Amino acid sequence: MDCCEGRLITSRRALLLGGASFAAWAYLPKFARAADRRDPRLIVVILRGALDGLATVAPTGDPDYAGLHGSIALTPDGPHAATMLDSFFALHPSMPEFARMYKEKHAAVIHAVSTPYRDRSHFDGQDVLESGFAGPGRVQSGWLNRALEGLPRGERVTGALAVGPTTPLVLRGAAPTFGWAPVAVPQADDDTAMRLVELYRHRDPALATALSQGLQLDKTAQGDDMKPKPGTNAIGAMRLVARGAAKLMAADDGPRIAALAFDGWDTHANEGGPVGRLAQLLSGLDGALAEFESGLGERWRDTVVVVATEFGRTARINGTEGTDHGTGTIALLAGGAVKGGRVICDWPGLKPANLYEARDLAPTTDLRAVIKGVLRDHLGLGERVLAETVFPDSAPVKPMQGLVA
Repeated sequence: MDCCEGRLITSRRALLLGGASFAAWAYLPKFARAADRRDPRLIVVILRGALDGLATVAPTGDPDYAGLHGSIALTPDGPHAATMLDSFFALHPSMPEFARMYKEKHAAVIHAVSTPYRDRSHFDGQDVLESGFAGPGRVQSGWLNRALEGLPRGERVTGALAVGPTTPLVLRGAAPTFGWAPVAVPQADDDTAMRLVELYRHRDPALATALSQGLQLDKTAQGDDMKPKPGTNAIGAMRLVARGAAKLMAADDGPRIAALAFDGWDTHANEGGPVGRLAQLLSGLDGALAEFESGLGERWRDTVVVVATEFGRTARINGTEGTDHGTGTIALLAGGAVKGGRVICDWPGLKPANLYEARDLAPTTDLRAVIKGVLRDHLGLGERVLAETVFPDSAPVKPMQGLVA
């Protein structure tokens, strides 16, 4: 089974639990930005498995790049030419939608970025990425949930949506959230569902309320365009998940914040080429970003999508035309609220002496600075809350300036 296909199935129980949390929207904090007539949305996409940033946004202008990445290196010309973002960096050809957004100045790349984690364990790296702490195993809550708790008061109610059969760590915690995932099994018709609601209304009013709200949530997200087609693969699954989430977030009373995870980015072998594993994964991610844009409609102008991964991959390819666990990588921003059309980077260079531990792209930007910049300028969180609560003990890491238009 492909990495994302198994995530297309959710249980009725999960839907009921999601409906129960759905009722908690009225008690969530509110945005302060409503005063300037903005209604911001934030979507966090976690790429689990470690994205090869050098193969996604390639430093074709670095004289050492082609020799290190060998047969999977991107080139600015040829039958599968990369898209030049500027005179130095090129984007993988499997991401034409992101390239368009970049040209429209609604997408940006932050290169040579990393969390504080410096080892090579997926489990620990993902824990640091999603918890927001400097080391693994510290807490069972995520930085995005703690950001929800720290939102300033305002006029607009916000809700947090966990997309998928389980809530990602980044969104776990005390702040109420609700879950949704596409359902690939036959569902009861409306008449049967309402009979169930009526049955529970007399026996268990709380469950009846949760069921009714869960059914409404499911109805909002579903439709003929949400039915998985036979043979749906990882690419189709990514688009399907994003399409449903966008429908929910586009509603006036829908969630303003969402988190989801795409698995399978551990490209140890057959990474490159037009039909390599990375090309397929990037095509799915690109399609998901396009689904968010089209599904959110006019809400896209106030949206920021943050795409992040636990760490990067080695600068030199291995013997199976893949790359192994590394350090520095990229983060991507997309959305109408992004001040885009830029690759933001303090480039460290790829000469042997400049590589981290003689094997990886050296990180020069802390990912927490990127996220802090978005949370401060897009959602209005204060720097003290960011430094002490959202990312504890991170005061030296200052929010990056100018990421939001």
